[in-house]
Amino acid sequence: MTQRQLLQVLEEYLKGRMHFVQTMSELASRGQNMKMLKNANVMALLQPLMLDVDPSVQQIATQALGRLVGHSEEMAKELVQGEVLPQIVNSLPKHNNYYKKAATLVLRSVAKHSATLAKAVVDCGTLDSLMICLDEFDPGVKESAIWVLCHVARHNEDLAQAVVDAGAVPFLVLSMQEPEIALRRVAVSALSDISKHSMELAHIVAETGTIAILAQMILNPDTKLKRQVFSVLSQIGKHSVDLAELVVEAEVFPTVFICLQDPDEVVRKNVAILVCEIAKHTSELSQLIVNAGALPALVDFIGENEGSVRLPAVMALGYIAAHAETLATAVIMSLGIPQLTQVLSNEAEENYVRAATAWSLGQIGGHSSEHAVAVAGENVLPKLLQIYTSPDSSDDFQNKAKNALKNILQKCVHLPALEPLLRDSPQNILKHVVIQYSKVLPHDSMARRTFVKSGALQRIQEIKTAPGSELLETHKHDQELLS
Repeated sequence: MTQRQLLQVLEEYLKGRMHFVQTMSELASRGQNMKMLKNANVMALLQPLMLDVDPSVQQIATQALGRLVGHSEEMAKELVQGEVLPQIVNSLPKHNNYYKKAATLVLRSVAKHSATLAKAVVDCGTLDSLMICLDEFDPGVKESAIWVLCHVARHNEDLAQAVVDAGAVPFLVLSMQEPEIALRRVAVSALSDISKHSMELAHIVAETGTIAILAQMILNPDTKLKRQVFSVLSQIGKHSVDLAELVVEAEVFPTVFICLQDPDEVVRKNVAILVCEIAKHTSELSQLIVNAGALPALVDFIGENEGSVRLPAVMALGYIAAHAETLATAVIMSLGIPQLTQVLSNEAEENYVRAATAWSLGQIGGHSSEHAVAVAGENVLPKLLQIYTSPDSSDDFQNKAKNALKNILQKCVHLPALEPLLRDSPQNILKHVVIQYSKVLPHDSMARRTFVKSGALQRIQEIKTAPGSELLETHKHDQELLS
């Protein structure tokens, strides 16, 4: 064989390897091919090519492997058991940027499936190698490395702490200020994944000046970046009053309310979540965001959206109203009750949205007789009773409807609003209705006459009560008043 013939054979061998890895990479990009590729044991054929003498073959074989395990948790487990991860991690600092992107794809694809697999990625020393990648000049390498951190940190607090302990947070803060929009998106997303787990982790993120930087991104035109900005702000603010105050002090309000009208549904929902997480902590924080114009913005948002998108806004109204009578009055003055009543009556989404609405109405109406009358005036009480007694309502929905009814009834002395409940209420609700009658009738002769003429007296007389029950005693008391 001549040297020319030998070179021709080697060239054909190289072309064959390249054709194989390119084809496998293309096939692995589509999920419908996974069963066929697994049955053909393609992963075992690709692994040796990760050590190929040709860097291009190495890179594409690694990329194909990353795509394969990204589609299949079972194949990701096989890769871990085959001890391929240490080989990938050890080779990261030694190869070019194209290989680093492919290698980090494998690590990301394994880590995303479960906390167990993410821990396997961490245990083989990945985080130290990723810190080297984060110090690269190439923004694509940084982005790929941060994606791995995202998929590791999001699973649980221990893994997020491991990312923090590796020194990732300062790199992430620097990356979210880079000009490349894709790099900024993933860096902010990683900070959100870290912050969500605990107050301690959120404090670490906040202490780096992250909140002030995020505040400057609120009106960024990039939709995906805005989604993540509002996500990390809410993940930080949810843990404690101190952290919520840091978010407020960054002067994100009232600017964020503009984004409740954003064309993107996820942006709108994340803004509403942020408002909800701030409002839940204290009356002072609720008052601050109310003063900034939160209530009209939230009420309009509830009316303009449907389903789970408006859930955080519904809850925000409940949190705000729960803190103080004055705040509940502000919700009423902002026409929050008609909007919430509309959700309670017409929401077609799962029960949990309507359950949250029932809870919020209970928070508004439970402060005083004026608040209770404002809620009852929208015919809310019969709706809550119907939900509570319906077999189609979930247990949580029934409990929230029952508690809301009790909260409102205990303050409601507007008898026309109570009258419909005399006909259909079970005794545990009827007891509260009768008690309210007993508070009003002794002091109001007009109410007593109306009580008789409307048939309410007859309804109470028809009530069957157990001997010694609280309802029976209240019943006797009412009879004595009218005798």
